[in-house]
Amino acid sequence: MAQIIIHRGTVKSVKGKHICVQITQASACSSCVAKKMCNSSESKEKLVDIVSSEAFSYRVGEEVLLTGSVEMGLTAVFWAYGAPLLLLMAVLLATLQVTTDEPLAALMALASLAGYYGVLYLNKNRLTRKFSFTIKHIK
Repeated sequence: MAQIIIHRGTVKSVKGKHICVQITQASACSSCVAKKMCNSSESKEKLVDIVSSEAFSYRVGEEVLLTGSVEMGLTAVFWAYGAPLLLLMAVLLATLQVTTDEPLAALMALASLAGYYGVLYLNKNRLTRKFSFTIKHIK
């Protein structure tokens, strides 16, 4: 059974099929009784864009639930951090094996990252569909 991420949020705007929802992302210690005396507790306001064919049924100021899978989050972290690290290391080591020129190897590794993030940018529409939250009314 897949684990689910649930966030409670407030609709900030509705434009066409896009719903902008504000969520509060709190640190693990935000619910602690001593948080007022501790400097480590923090929370951040984030805006999440949801694409839904039922966007017309949501109103600005309405409280909603956003749901997504933990697997989706882990996959997003891999594509954002894991794959670039593996690519960087592979290009660095391969270039060092071929040329033994360290500055060139470093430049090639960084250039490969630029290409990688360029490909991610070109595929942003596909990734947006794959990594999206679903929205539900709170009854």
